[in-house]
Amino acid sequence: MERESEASSDNVPAAVTNRRPPMVAVDLGAGSCRVSLLQWMEGEPEVAVVHRFENAPVEDGDSLRWDIDRICMGVEEGLRLCAEMASVAIASIGVDGWGVDYVRLTEQGRPRTPPFCYRDPRNEAAESAVHERIGERRLYELTGLQRLRFNTVYQLYADKLAGVPDEIQWLNLPEYVLHRLGGRRVSEYTNGTHTGLIDLKTRGWCAEIFNALGLDITAAPELVQPGTDIGRLTGPLAELPAFQKTRLIAPACHDTASAIAAIAHEGADDWAYLSSGTWSLLGTVQARPLNSEAAYRADFTNLGAAGGGICFHKSVNGMWLLRQCLDHWEKAGHTFSVSDLIADAERAALPEGLLDVDHPELMLPGDMPHRINERRVEAGLLPIPEAAESAGVFASLIFHGLAKRYAEVLSELASVTGKRFTTLQVVGGGGRNAFLNRLTAAATGLKLQAGHVESSTIGNFAIQMAAFDRRGGDSGTPLLEEIGRCARVLERANYE
Repeated sequence: MERESEASSDNVPAAVTNRRPPMVAVDLGAGSCRVSLLQWMEGEPEVAVVHRFENAPVEDGDSLRWDIDRICMGVEEGLRLCAEMASVAIASIGVDGWGVDYVRLTEQGRPRTPPFCYRDPRNEAAESAVHERIGERRLYELTGLQRLRFNTVYQLYADKLAGVPDEIQWLNLPEYVLHRLGGRRVSEYTNGTHTGLIDLKTRGWCAEIFNALGLDITAAPELVQPGTDIGRLTGPLAELPAFQKTRLIAPACHDTASAIAAIAHEGADDWAYLSSGTWSLLGTVQARPLNSEAAYRADFTNLGAAGGGICFHKSVNGMWLLRQCLDHWEKAGHTFSVSDLIADAERAALPEGLLDVDHPELMLPGDMPHRINERRVEAGLLPIPEAAESAGVFASLIFHGLAKRYAEVLSELASVTGKRFTTLQVVGGGGRNAFLNRLTAAATGLKLQAGHVESSTIGNFAIQMAAFDRRGGDSGTPLLEEIGRCARVLERANYE
């Protein structure tokens, strides 16, 4: 593959665009999963969502788990469709997804049991037990991670409390899918930082935390950096002509890190990001970790960014609230399209009082309209009729509450980092919600720039492209710069 030659008109080297092979990006979402194919037509990128399938946790007695075999079957179906569509051999596959959840492995490398969903209530007792052994403040000093009871560290301790042997190996979900396809057992760094077990200074597994909790550090996977080649696709899929030489690449396996990698933003340091999906993640990219007392009190997190640096942000309850309301009404036989619901929300009267979208009770699944009304009654407000006819009113309440919360978090972010923001880059599916975007712009006073709806997929591809450009040794260009250059190319992709 060429590395040099004349630059194109947008200062992107010809090597970035010429004679590139197809690639596949898998984006695992807590609500839906996507398998996308990147091909090049006359030097221009074309991305197609080849397969999309729904995903949701399933109840297993008193537990909430993921149907990991169904997820993998959906991924494999998407890969077969990619093989049929690809014009030439596919060079690589990368997988990203939500963080914190993991698979405990048998000796054969398969799940011992279906993995727990991060919203399982077992984490509450585990969180308290962990803090009895190592304090919250010390955890933050070591990891810089936001206090969220579903972080992997609490889930692993919940396993310990349930009698699961500590030495049983585990893998976070995106890396498990890569492992199942033939890759070696690894934890990609950006996803690893989401476990609450990475030392902020050494960027390795934190022995102090493992020792304090009696967890087996040898059960943790090998840590690798974004863009690492972890092996060759094997198994039945590798028998297909398009996949006979396909490599498995760990991109930024944490979907937020991949999404932020898709923002081809250079120069100015006056922008914040909003990754809007099931969760809303508001933050900024920092050159170095920030785990000061002010950052701890404001509850910001330090997560690895692709190409170095830190995604410094806070998690806010996001479109999960609306999705839970929709699920409740659908069980009663009423189905809404999101676009119709947004239109109904715009027509609704301004809500009386604003919803605290981050109330702990609103983090739990089930009967969300009733949970919201309980919060209103606590605040001395009248409940909203919970029938489907009030869907637009509930949606309006949620959107106004989100915009208010975004403004609060961005104000805290500016105070803690010392930055002055002028622009908010919005990536992810929530970026299509023009009504929420207008509310957010009004609440924050910032200029909103909508990025790609499938930003995690675009970032995933950009990292794969950068990894291939760097094969054979150091290219002399920093990885972050290489990723940014590839992301700029993909901004003009024809996306289907």
